[in-house]
Amino acid sequence: MPATTQAIELTRLAAEAAASKKGSDLVAFDVSEQLGITDVFLIVTATNERQVGAVVDAVEERLLGRSTKPLVREGGRENRWVLLDYGDIVVHVQHSDERHLYALERLWRDCPRISLEGIEAPVEDDEEDGPEPGLLAGERPGR
Repeated sequence: MPATTQAIELTRLAAEAAASKKGSDLVAFDVSEQLGITDVFLIVTATNERQVGAVVDAVEERLLGRSTKPLVREGGRENRWVLLDYGDIVVHVQHSDERHLYALERLWRDCPRISLEGIEAPVEDDEEDGPEPGLLAGERPGR
């Protein structure tokens, strides 16, 4: 039986959150046929320990907004890799060195990939981008 619709939806939300913190090389595998304990593995790369923490925080915050908390969180002590187990999905956030070392894609390459096409960082309020052209900081259009 393939991954559930709910698992795929949570995977996409987690992927969007990871992308919002510049998580890279996102890949999701439907492992439901091979494992009885979860439907999806989402793997994300971060370039440094601080980014690992930021990606993990963003994923947790986004899924908490859907009243979903991780059942287990492992590996966050040094922020080289963190595993978030949500039951239906397991999110692996790894420093690029650990991603290469553990090579989870190699282990799960026979599993179907879940499309993450169109996953981008959510558009934030653009006030931080500065004033519109022709306006001074603090001025609003039409004033």
